[in-house]
Amino acid sequence: MTKRKKRTSGEKIKVREVRLEQENTEVSTRNLELGIVTYFFIFMFLILIGYLVYINVYKADDLNSSAYNSKQDVNMDKYIRGSIISSDGNVLARTDVAEDGTENRIYPYGNTFAHVVGYSSNGKAGLEAAYNTELLSSNASILTQIKDDDGTEQKLKGDSLVVTLNSELQYAAYQALGSYNGAVVALEPDTGKILAMVSKPDFDPNQIEVLWDSLINDSSSSVLLNRATQGLYPPGSTFKILTTLAYMRQQPGSYRDFSYNCDSRLTVDDVTINCYNNNVHGQEDLKSAFAHSCNTAFASIGLELDGDEFHDLCETFLFNKALPTSLMHSTSVFDLDSGSSYGEQMTTAIGQGNTLVTPLHMALITATVANDGIMMRPYLVDHIEAYDGTTVTSSKPSKYKRLMTAEEARIIQSYMTETVTSGTATALSWYGFTAAGKTGSAEYGASGSEGTHSWFVGYSNVEDPDLVVVVLAEDGGTGSETAVPVASQIFQAYYNLFPEKLG
Repeated sequence: MTKRKKRTSGEKIKVREVRLEQENTEVSTRNLELGIVTYFFIFMFLILIGYLVYINVYKADDLNSSAYNSKQDVNMDKYIRGSIISSDGNVLARTDVAEDGTENRIYPYGNTFAHVVGYSSNGKAGLEAAYNTELLSSNASILTQIKDDDGTEQKLKGDSLVVTLNSELQYAAYQALGSYNGAVVALEPDTGKILAMVSKPDFDPNQIEVLWDSLINDSSSSVLLNRATQGLYPPGSTFKILTTLAYMRQQPGSYRDFSYNCDSRLTVDDVTINCYNNNVHGQEDLKSAFAHSCNTAFASIGLELDGDEFHDLCETFLFNKALPTSLMHSTSVFDLDSGSSYGEQMTTAIGQGNTLVTPLHMALITATVANDGIMMRPYLVDHIEAYDGTTVTSSKPSKYKRLMTAEEARIIQSYMTETVTSGTATALSWYGFTAAGKTGSAEYGASGSEGTHSWFVGYSNVEDPDLVVVVLAEDGGTGSETAVPVASQIFQAYYNLFPEKLG
């Protein structure tokens, strides 16, 4: 039997130190694992709290007004739906209550405000949807509510919306668009206040329940679609506003020297760009090419632009992004980049190709130019008031962002003014107000074979802009022949309503 060798005191100490180190290592490992698990759960908890805050604070209005929210009418048993009132004091929507308690929603202006005011039965749309919670709430004082309580469990009156829409200007815009399908947007460039918003084809919201089946089954005309905010159209030559800005930024030292000899046609590879009606514009600089809406000149500019930089500029102007508004709207589309073909570069530069935009978006772009490069947030509700007349909340003009320098805006303003004085919008130059604008003739369908939409975007009182007007007339032909006359009627109506603006 082998005799076991005794360890020395030094060896025993060393063994104890090794064991202690092993134990410490095991404890540290366990603590690290426990710490990782603890921090993971704390992190997940913070994410959950953040999400709840986001939902309850930032997304509450969207969720409350969503047509898919089955609880949005939870207050119908407590409140009579509040009214919607125009800026000039006319009732656009109200609820009448019969002796038996039956409630009937009335829209005194019928089709004129159909899309922007919306409806509140068979689902909801327009302002009726966006402010559903507010219309079914009451912020009247407690004393008023107690005074009006007769002990019969009678419903309280909901709060009312006082909107920025002017009923007379809205009617003028509705009449001016006439039998054309399309849209009109009129707003103040320095505040973002929307004064008129028209969409056609339209419907009578008083008859929404009776007409519902026919409206939802009419896929050919999409009557319920608000074309002003949700209709996507090729912008045609109105897009040359952004093409011009892109060229100015990419060629800062030479854009003033731009010169092009237009013979009505430009062909690169297998793509040919023509000026409208094969017009020959001859020798042009950038301003005259803009004013005459020379397609070949701008197609040549498109070939010089860096596609990625052009793409970034357009996204700065909110293509492929949400607009700064709570209004339900479609996202405008711009997909040109450095890998695009020559044909795509040329067609995109003149507002064709795959580019799509809403009339509201074009109104914001135009207002940015008129407002010296600053885009304001558009809004439709001036304030909300309780039935006792107290103001609940008020809206104030809010700046979104400066998107171009004042100098850039001034140059494009001069080009748009030239368009009215000697270009494609001269029909606006015969009235008692000055104007600036850009026309557009947007072909759609395969190779433009289906038709041409008529556009006008512009503003009045060029020295101190009063009103931006955007007109889109589906299948209206050129901007000059259809959209410009529509816009002129709206401008005239505006100055008839506010003659002091001319002074």
